[in-house]
Amino acid sequence: MTRRLWARLLLVGALLLGALTLPGPARADIQHPRQDFLRSSVSGLFLHWGQRTAPSHTSCSGWETDVTNGGWNADYWVTEAQKLHAQYLVLATFHSRLGYARPWPSKIPGSCATKRDFLGELIAAAKAKGLKTILYMTDDPQWHAEGGNEWLNSKAYSDYKGRTVDLHTRDGFGEYSYDLFFEVMDRYPELGGFWIDNDNAYWERNNLYAKVYERRPNYTISNNNEDTPIMDMISNEQKTGMSPAYDYPQAVYTAAPRLIEADFKLPSGGSWWYTGSDSSVDRKLTLGRLITNAGSSVKALMAETAMLNGRFPSNQASFNNFADGYLDQIWESLNGTEGGGYLHGGLAPGFWNDGAHGVTTISKTDPGKHYIHVLTPPSTSTLRLRDNGYRVTGVTNLRTGAPIAYSQSGGTLSLTGLGGWDAYDTVFKVTTGGREGIIPASSYTMSASASASGHGAAAAADGDYRTYWDSNKTTPVSLRFDLGSARRVQYLGVNQREDSVSYARSGTEQSARIRDYRVYVSSDGANWGSPVKSGSLPSRRGVAVIDIPAATARHVRLEVVSTHAASSDSTRYKRLRIDEVWIGTAYAGGGTPPAPNRYEAERGTYSAGSTVDSDHAGYSGTGFVNTANEAGAYVEWSVSSTVARSAAVTIRYANGGTTDRPMDVSVNGNAVQAGRSFGPTGPWTTWTGSTLTVPLTAGANTIRVTATSAGGAPNLDHLDVEP
Repeated sequence: MTRRLWARLLLVGALLLGALTLPGPARADIQHPRQDFLRSSVSGLFLHWGQRTAPSHTSCSGWETDVTNGGWNADYWVTEAQKLHAQYLVLATFHSRLGYARPWPSKIPGSCATKRDFLGELIAAAKAKGLKTILYMTDDPQWHAEGGNEWLNSKAYSDYKGRTVDLHTRDGFGEYSYDLFFEVMDRYPELGGFWIDNDNAYWERNNLYAKVYERRPNYTISNNNEDTPIMDMISNEQKTGMSPAYDYPQAVYTAAPRLIEADFKLPSGGSWWYTGSDSSVDRKLTLGRLITNAGSSVKALMAETAMLNGRFPSNQASFNNFADGYLDQIWESLNGTEGGGYLHGGLAPGFWNDGAHGVTTISKTDPGKHYIHVLTPPSTSTLRLRDNGYRVTGVTNLRTGAPIAYSQSGGTLSLTGLGGWDAYDTVFKVTTGGREGIIPASSYTMSASASASGHGAAAAADGDYRTYWDSNKTTPVSLRFDLGSARRVQYLGVNQREDSVSYARSGTEQSARIRDYRVYVSSDGANWGSPVKSGSLPSRRGVAVIDIPAATARHVRLEVVSTHAASSDSTRYKRLRIDEVWIGTAYAGGGTPPAPNRYEAERGTYSAGSTVDSDHAGYSGTGFVNTANEAGAYVEWSVSSTVARSAAVTIRYANGGTTDRPMDVSVNGNAVQAGRSFGPTGPWTTWTGSTLTVPLTAGANTIRVTATSAGGAPNLDHLDVEP
């Protein structure tokens, strides 16, 4: 580990420990009034524009002359930002790949500085329309000779300082850019703040960020791809690889209420700046990114490639014109809202039925008003999503105002008779009468079998998303509820901390979320018996709901058996953090979950040596399958599905032995989970269900469980498949 990295880690640790206690501007303010304009924003416009914008200029004065003669006008950028319904602009001219030009008449020599005050004109134009301007600042001198031209002038800066300073070094460039921060602060009190790409050790040693807050208390500071605690916002640059491709927040690894931004290019190809091409703009991808980010309270910083005269290439200009009218129609569902299914409440987002996908938003001023954004419609005319305990009172199509038929049962809101889907985002407005059937956290006591220092179990039910329970990388681990007296228990709601990606971006960047779990209930907190529910949760953002057979108990235990991150990700392997978890006594609007489609094991196909027995009570159907005690023993069910979809399946089994009887689970010959645990259940007459999500194709499917140990499979009763 380098000395610089070690120093940075110490700094980060100290800031995190002091986040809620340190006085003055140096503290890491998770929430601060200076952030209000960013928190109220939906998006921004990112402008990479400088000396190396095509056609590249090596002459600073020649570039400025051609820009001015070309008709550059700050109002144009502000108008285009308004078409995108953006609330702020980020100007990246002092950029390492664009020639390090300063778009203001700087008195500090060292790189190109214009005589015309482009930055001042943009700040004024934006302010006149209620927008803010943020200035991009680079820390990186490595591209000082890109394209064969020397863009930095160490001699001029050294003469200015009265001593030798090499701008080609990180420390020398850090000193130069440090001076520029102060020049900008002195010149532009109405600037919105700085967008940093990335930290520089010189800045850190000289407490730059604290000094910015001290000198300009209204400025915000954002950092690109580094979650530096003292800064107001972390931005996440051009993330890809998730499915669907537009669901950008799957790649976000910072938990709210931290301010979070996603910066991405609108042109489908090419650089962040104009190089002479006119790439197309993928409307579905771009709108999907904007809307999914809003659905996670993440700000969308959309990058367009301004040409020399400031105008956008025709494809980007055309998209802006389209977006202007398109977003007008659904703006109330994005503006003045927060992402649904997280710390602000709201309906559950994400992967819905029959291939549907989308997000939800919730009004900041009216917690009973919600919006469902269907970005990928279901293959049927019905949409189903978890209601998260809200009692629904009405549903309309936001664009047309037409009422939508709906029903609510078993914790699920179903919209029926749907069709005429919008090509990009069909939005339904949902009114509710609030949440019901949820036990107030103040009425029960939390405990855990393991906790990291400073992150005890109580934080999982304190209503504060700045605090969380941390399992201290322990699995299995239990989180326990003492309800004070016997209460009806129907389901558990879990908001895990959204501080990891939700898909495996690489071997070292994976999801720190619950995979396998078991739920127990007890009357005395000592005798727990067999789990009332065991299963697997998919690695997904937003609220997770675990339904259990309705029971009356004083004590409830959620046991997390494993998490999703592999051992190759040493940071997140076995890590589990939970912001808030709660218990529902009954589903909103009443009702019970729809009955699953049941497939009895004795009616399936099973390996040689298996028998159908009936000597252990509690099974369904005519008996259960008892396989041979050997690895490779299996039971296979034939399952039909009307559409291709992901479906929750529950394997009911009994294991009266003292050791695990793991099985591989496969669908249509493809492995879904290897070595899934089917642990002891107590006596052979005690049956339990193990639930996981599997992919089904339209039509006929086979689901097979195959023993992987010499003990064979547990006794298998049936397979339940969600309808």
